[in-house]
Amino acid sequence: MVDAALEAVRKELREFPAAARELSVPLAVPYLDKPPTPLCFYRDWVCPNRPCIIRNALQHWPALQKWSLPYFRATVGSTEVSVAVTPDGYADAVRGDRFVMPAERRLPLSFVVDVLEDRAQHPGVLYVQKQCSNLPTELAQLLPDLESHVPWASEALGKMPDAVNFWLGEAAAVTSLHKDHYENLYCVVSGEKYFLLHPPTDRPFIPYELYTPATYQLTEEGTFKVVDEEAMEKVPWIPLDPLAPDLARYPSYSQAQALRCTVRAGEMLYLPALWFHHVQQSHGCIAVNFWYDMEYDFKYSYFQLLDSLTKASGLN
Repeated sequence: MVDAALEAVRKELREFPAAARELSVPLAVPYLDKPPTPLCFYRDWVCPNRPCIIRNALQHWPALQKWSLPYFRATVGSTEVSVAVTPDGYADAVRGDRFVMPAERRLPLSFVVDVLEDRAQHPGVLYVQKQCSNLPTELAQLLPDLESHVPWASEALGKMPDAVNFWLGEAAAVTSLHKDHYENLYCVVSGEKYFLLHPPTDRPFIPYELYTPATYQLTEEGTFKVVDEEAMEKVPWIPLDPLAPDLARYPSYSQAQALRCTVRAGEMLYLPALWFHHVQQSHGCIAVNFWYDMEYDFKYSYFQLLDSLTKASGLN
């Protein structure tokens, strides 16, 4: 009787993502030709938890005309920034049986630019991706080149962003599949970002495992070693690479349906809270994103229930 009930729960969980997709998940990420009003943004996108790409939302930013690698070298080249360094471009990702975080170096931005332009060499792959509001804290000289928040989004959400982050890196730098509890407005200033997205309702098909956390250390010889973070608890993370999924190990993922989109210079992606995302970029892509803390409302509660049932049923 217990086995039959458990299998019935698993059946419902397997069928749920398709039903949810038919109701509320677009076949492709839609485009808006101009920023929505605060009411429309909240009603049409935030409440239904649907992504969109917004054009003509950054045209008034001086950054769109000014920001380039030569501009950074000339204006903030001597400024030291936190740079994630990894052997293969994957920071905060599963490697073997560890969840491995990047080595972190403080480097002048001009040196990062030199590496991006092949004027200098550095072991591994460099990515300025500190988050934690690294734009105002590390590169405050650039703040006059853009707005400190997204006014129509701030009005719709009733709050200011928790963080404003600056991103600059090599094409090899990849963000592994994960989710955040932020409403994310991701703005590409130069180059392109390539997003692979899954709605929160695909959770039954997306595997999580617990991993010992570790950090890359860069040796004086320019090689990398992995050092365990023994004081930290194990980290739940997605072991699957959605670009080359191991379907023999994670067969359920074949039933998930990813949305793929390219966000180009001058465009803004609204990435709703709790959407799973995997991110790549063109070489030297420059981007800024605004993180607004999500509302911990019924949508959050429903996702927590879905997450708990998926884990409790042993579905993946």
